[in-house]
Amino acid sequence: MSKPMLLEEFTRLPPALTIDCVDGLAGAIDAVAARARPSHRFLRYGWFAAALRTYGGHARTLTVAREGEPVAALPIVAAGPAWAKLAAIPGCYWPFRSFPVREDAGVEAIEALLPRLARAARALRVGPVYDGDPGLELLKEAARNRGWAVLDRFVADSFLLDIAAERAEGTWPRNSTLKKNRFHEKHLGGHGELDWSFVHGAGWDEAAFEALAGIEEKSWIAARTDGSDAKFTARGHGGFWRAAAEDPVIARMLWTALLRVDGAPAAFSFDLNAGPLKYAIANSYDPRFAKHSPGKLLYYRNLVRAIEDGIAAVDWGAGDSGYKQVIGAAKGPAIRDWLFVRPGIDALAGKLLRGAWKRTGRAETGSAPAEANRVLDAEEGDRGDEERKGSGNQTEIHGALPGS
Repeated sequence: MSKPMLLEEFTRLPPALTIDCVDGLAGAIDAVAARARPSHRFLRYGWFAAALRTYGGHARTLTVAREGEPVAALPIVAAGPAWAKLAAIPGCYWPFRSFPVREDAGVEAIEALLPRLARAARALRVGPVYDGDPGLELLKEAARNRGWAVLDRFVADSFLLDIAAERAEGTWPRNSTLKKNRFHEKHLGGHGELDWSFVHGAGWDEAAFEALAGIEEKSWIAARTDGSDAKFTARGHGGFWRAAAEDPVIARMLWTALLRVDGAPAAFSFDLNAGPLKYAIANSYDPRFAKHSPGKLLYYRNLVRAIEDGIAAVDWGAGDSGYKQVIGAAKGPAIRDWLFVRPGIDALAGKLLRGAWKRTGRAETGSAPAEANRVLDAEEGDRGDEERKGSGNQTEIHGALPGS
């Protein structure tokens, strides 16, 4: 009589994976984003839809489901000339361009997706995106396993303020900093009554966006540039943020600290709160008040409120490193731009062009461009205005990306 088999003697079959490609944006995007890393849960249907509405392009979405549940969603749009069959991820630069994957997704899910991606495009551009991005890391491993060429170019260093670590070492912000801020607030009050407020969630209406746009139109970005990189004006990226805020989940993540002087908008600090992480996306102020450091006063108030709301770290992105280091930020993950080239002759050509692609970025040992390092109020370390988050190369390559 044969012995019954023990449970551990059975071979466990891998979970069944289903690959799909839909015309347009797939509803599965939200299901994946909801179970992504908290820092990436803003990568929702509404995020990509806002990009398509604002910057143009027609999307297709490749999805991977494991036993019927979506674990990865990759929206793509055509990039460059049609004959080249290049694709890119739609979206916005702030805080980065990527795609959602569930926290428990494995490399096998992305490996299963690659043959379908190879039929859709010769190469896929991902980024600019941070080193360590979960979707990027799975895609890199899967692509190399399957014979794709993987090319990268350095864009910039990011800066990260670890509030939890700062507070563990002692009082943060320091009492001396708060005392100095109160001194500046007193003198700023000489211009009129000061009103400090916050906008998020259902508070995102046209009046709120117009307040931010009005500040930008008075700032250095309007005076010294063509204004195309402003975040909230019609000439800049105002259409994207208004469209993104139509998704109530994203709207709850979007956050602005706003200063009014005698009822008129004077300064703002605009962020995206993703779990315990705050992405600092844009700051600006009316230069009439520059002497009293309104930008610094506002972002310190904003950070104190962030602590109360459970924020443990602030991702300041790239550029303007001077004020970030003054406030306590340290160099974080590098930001890179990636090309994934399908196997065969295309991958061979990609490998031959690896050096040329890398040279279009910045040297990692180089310093940031002078404009990116400028400090508008050197005495106080006040960044004043950081509307061009990721200035330098991140701004320079902006026009080259599809859907920009």
